[in-house]
Amino acid sequence: MKISVFAIGDLHLAGAIDKPMDIFGKHWENHWARIQKDWEEKVSDQDIVLIPGDISWAMKLSDAKIDLDNIAELPGKKILIKGNHDYWWSSVSKVRSILSPSVSVVQNDSVMESGFIFCGTRGWINPGMKDFSQQDAKVYNREVQRLKLSLDSAVSSQQAREGVEEGNILIAMLHYPPFDEKGQPTEIVNTLTQYKPAHVVYGHLHGEGSRIAFEGEYEGTEYHLVSCDYLDFKLKRIITI
Repeated sequence: MKISVFAIGDLHLAGAIDKPMDIFGKHWENHWARIQKDWEEKVSDQDIVLIPGDISWAMKLSDAKIDLDNIAELPGKKILIKGNHDYWWSSVSKVRSILSPSVSVVQNDSVMESGFIFCGTRGWINPGMKDFSQQDAKVYNREVQRLKLSLDSAVSSQQAREGVEEGNILIAMLHYPPFDEKGQPTEIVNTLTQYKPAHVVYGHLHGEGSRIAFEGEYEGTEYHLVSCDYLDFKLKRIITI
C-alpha cells in the first residue's frame, strides 16, 4: 500500500468569525470549498496532509475548534504547526486536548507516522529584512532553538526504533520562509542542513511575495512553498512511498 504526503498552508479558516478571505482578491472566493474538493479527490485515509500554519483566524481556542474539526473530517492524517496568525494557539497541551485522533500538532517535538518523521517550528522574519529589530532577533534565535529541539526529537525517535524497522523519512515544516529575500540561506537553513531532512515545506508568502520564494533542492533537501493561494488552492503531493 502506497502512502502519500501532501501539504497546503495558510488556510485562514473563519468558521466562527466573519472574516472572508475574498477581501484579499477574487481568487480567494470560496477558497475553503475549493480546497476541500481537491483534498477529497486526492487524499485517502492512509495518506498524510501537512498544514504549516495560519490555520484559523480565530482568537480563542474554542472558536478555532470549529475549523480544526472541519479539517479533522477530511481524509487522511493531518499534522499541523503554528503560524503567525494562529493567536488561538497558546498552550500546546490545551490544543492537543481538543483535537480529533486524525490530527496531530508539532511544537518542540516530532511526530512519527507511517514511515515518516515530521518536525518543525513557526520560524520568524529573517535577519537582514527591513526594520529587523533586536526584538526580532530574539524571536528568531528562539525559533532556531525550537527547530533544533524538534529535529533532535526526530533523531531520538529514529534512533530508538533502529533495528525495529527501516529508517523513517525526515520531513520538516516551517511557517515562515527559511531563505531570505535574496534566496540566500539563513541560520534556520544551516540548522536544517545539519540534519538533512528529505523535504521542507513552508508557507506565509502570498501574491508578490511568492515570486521571491526559494523552491527546489539545497544541500540534498527539497524545499516547497505551499501557501494555498500559491498552489491555486490545491494540495501539493510532496512524496509517495
